[in-house]
Amino acid sequence: MTLSWLQIARLGLVQAALGAIVVLTTSTLNRLMVVELALPAVLPGLLVALHYGIQLTRPQWGFRSDTGGNRTRWIIGGMFILALGGFGAACGVVLLQSSYWAGLALSVLAYAAIGLGVGASGTSLLALLASTTAPHRRAAAATITWLMMIFGIAMTAGVVGAMLHPYSPALLLKIVGIVSIAVCVLTIVAVWGIEARTTALPQPEALPFRQGLTEIWQEPRARAFTIFVFLSMTAYFMQELILEPFAGLVFGLTPGQTTSLSGMQNGGVFVGMLLVGIMATGFKRGSLRAWVIAGCLGSCAALCLISLIGTLGLVAFLIPLVVALGFFNGMFAVAAIGSMMALAGEGRHRREGTRMGLWGAAQAVAAGFGGLTGAAIVDVLRLAQFGDAQAFGAVFVIEAALFVAAALMAMRIMTRTPLQSYAVAGE
Repeated sequence: MTLSWLQIARLGLVQAALGAIVVLTTSTLNRLMVVELALPAVLPGLLVALHYGIQLTRPQWGFRSDTGGNRTRWIIGGMFILALGGFGAACGVVLLQSSYWAGLALSVLAYAAIGLGVGASGTSLLALLASTTAPHRRAAAATITWLMMIFGIAMTAGVVGAMLHPYSPALLLKIVGIVSIAVCVLTIVAVWGIEARTTALPQPEALPFRQGLTEIWQEPRARAFTIFVFLSMTAYFMQELILEPFAGLVFGLTPGQTTSLSGMQNGGVFVGMLLVGIMATGFKRGSLRAWVIAGCLGSCAALCLISLIGTLGLVAFLIPLVVALGFFNGMFAVAAIGSMMALAGEGRHRREGTRMGLWGAAQAVAAGFGGLTGAAIVDVLRLAQFGDAQAFGAVFVIEAALFVAAALMAMRIMTRTPLQSYAVAGE
């Protein structure tokens, strides 16, 4: 028995819960540190890089869920750790105002917990999806679950942005606490009983983890896709930590307004993913390669225009261009995600969890590297007496160039196979 559509949608709720916590730490709390607390952008960049760096453990989490059975316990346990880390991160921001070193220590612990939670819960969830979804449903399942994650991100950012005005530390803690409790309850309700009703059982693993991971890396498809994931996700995440500070410093937006802006961006991602899902699954239009290339090039154009309006001070164009950036990001991302789902079951021993962990680790390293690099470049340029608009704009242009590089790589490694098949060249 494989997953039904209802069960796929229920698992998508877990993705929405993951996104709800992560968006608070990478957007709202990041902006508060840079703008309200006037801290260097590299500080939240290092904290976010820490949580992504800890996600290098994703292959190990995937391996454990492959061989130890009961992926459900890893999903629920990881979510509780993530929620605790999210609330701790909010407490760290509040404490930073009165005691810098105590606040920093708490923030480090909190972001480490976030990395562990995302690694354990997210990897096990994707492995469960990949191993229990019928092959002909994998494309749609990838679209559904990521649409729900983006919906969770956009809804959380929008609602929190509206509720956080006017900003106060007590209100921040109250809101983050409510969100943390809600995602834990939602996760339990979403996953309870699903794994027991499917036929997917953990594969016996005769090889030790390191040897099994080495064999997967030797698979041409898995290796080529890992490199593509790193390059494209570096481009995807480079603006993550600087978009809200950019809107606050260059255009004077409030914390609530910039959080809402982040929600609008992820709303654009949602629409972009939905469009690809409808066109590919419903109308059977386009190939994986075509959607990835179009998304990368569209993201490049949006970033260049955002850089331009910052220099010219054209605030009226900010929201449309940020939404457009999200839209093209969504087009690119859903095709890459669907390919990941399909390829997870290929190769030796069908180690879905270990493969998903490998690609999740590549994404995490890219996200941490991209976000930290973007924040560091902004700090260096501002110290060099560049204006805020020029400093942020330079990073957006660099990110645009990386999207072009990702599009060129997609042209080389991806086939023209229709999106439903999700094939990647590499052999």
